[in-house]
Formats: sequence, structure tokens, C-alpha cells
Amino acid sequence: MKKYELMALPYAPEALEPVISKETIGFHHGKHLQAYVDNLNKLLPDSEYENMALEEIVRKAPAGAVFNNAGQILNHELYFMQFKPIGEAVHVPKGALAAQIEKQWGSVEAFKAEFEAKGVGLFGSGWVWLSADKDGKLVITQEANAANPVQKGLKPLLTFDVWEHAYYLDYQNRRPDHLAALWQIVDWRVVEGRYDG
Repeated sequence: MKKYELMALPYAPEALEPVISKETIGFHHGKHLQAYVDNLNKLLPDSEYENMALEEIVRKAPAGAVFNNAGQILNHELYFMQFKPIGEAVHVPKGALAAQIEKQWGSVEAFKAEFEAKGVGLFGSGWVWLSADKDGKLVITQEANAANPVQKGLKPLLTFDVWEHAYYLDYQNRRPDHLAALWQIVDWRVVEGRYDG
């Protein structure tokens, strides 16, 4: 049986400060994500999903415990891997992704404004995503709870977590401030790699 493990962060827990604090990383990665991993490993034995890759589980599992925990693992892995410390991150997209953003939104700034607005406007818990369809066209979606754009046949490129546990210790109820700050640590090289890959 395939057993899932907590992903290792590609940076130190304090490396994303002041955008995301060490304390938030400790709770978000070390407790919330660990719980999803532990839960999924308990749910998989003797199920039809026990040897499936994470993305396949998310595509195929109906709403319920297996989907919720698998979806949250996939979402968080994509989320944590797209960040770098402020001084190491590449702050503007380049290449084919930048060209597509400018074609569809007119500018990176206009894209960011819409992305933040969709994150602020998502009711309750969930995620805001930038994804690509099979033709390379970009789309921003709001996904509730553990949902992921792969369920719609899209390729996830970039995501901001708008569950309160992602930001409440640092920003309290100021979700807009949290979303605006995240651009400082997005590493567009990672996002471009997902688009080009």
C-alpha cells in the first residue's frame, strides 16, 4: 500500500517572515497538513484508492473523508512549494506564462488584482487558484474546502490558501492584507515550471 508522508519544506520555518510567521508555518505545515496525511493513511487500507497517486485520488474520489484529506494534501503541497524567502523569490513571471497573463489581463498587476479579489470574495474556507486548460488558456477559480482544479480537467499553477488557519495568527481577520502580502514570496519560476511542464 502507498503511504503518504508529510512533505519537507524547501525552506526553514522562519524563512518566509514577515509574510508568514514561523508560528503559522508550525501550525499550518506541522499540525494541519500532518493531520491530513495521518488521516489519509488511516483511510486508504483496503480501499480502491490505496495504491493511487494523490492527484488521481482527488480526481476520482467522491465527496467525503478520502477526498477531503487527499485534496488538502495536494493543495498544501502545491501551496508550500511555490514560495521562497523574499530575497530569493522571483517576483515577476517571464516567458510563455507572462505573455499569456498579459494577453488575458493586460498586465500582471491587473491579474493580481483579480486574483486577490477572488480570494477575498470566497465565502468561508477554500482556495483561489490560477490554472491552465489543455490549450494553455489561464483561468482563476475559487475552490471551496478541499477542492482542486484538477477535478475540472485544469492544471493548477498557483494557489493562495484562504482557510483561516493559513493567516489568522499573523493577520487575524484581515484576509485582504494576507493575500496582498503573499506576492512577496511567490517564486514565479515554480509557477512557470508548472505551466511549461
